[in-house]
Amino acid sequence: MTRRLPLLVLLAACTKATPPDPPAPGAPPARDENARIEALLRAVSTADVTFIRNGSPHEPKAAADHLRTKWKRAGRPLTAEQFIENIASKSSMSGKPYLVRLADGKEIPAGDWFRARLAEIDAAPR
Repeated sequence: MTRRLPLLVLLAACTKATPPDPPAPGAPPARDENARIEALLRAVSTADVTFIRNGSPHEPKAAADHLRTKWKRAGRPLTAEQFIENIASKSSMSGKPYLVRLADGKEIPAGDWFRARLAEIDAAPR
């Protein structure tokens, strides 16, 4: 029995889960990136804008559906910022930037539009 005790102690020490490090003082709380991306998709699907992809206009819901498909095909976790940069800003086929046509007719880069929406989402009370 005495020979087994050190082995059990060693096994217990090796299998003990270590808790995550506490956040650094003043660091913002961790955010659910999928929820942030979903909020961006909701924002575009309900916006009074036209999404311009490779020169063709698309309704907001179609734009959100397209971006969701691209996101799912990415096959890896993304931050909301990576989603904007890699998915929502340009065509993966042509490399052309996406545009958003506002209600007043002005067109802006989709990346800029999504970054502004993300800032609103992050600033909203939780």
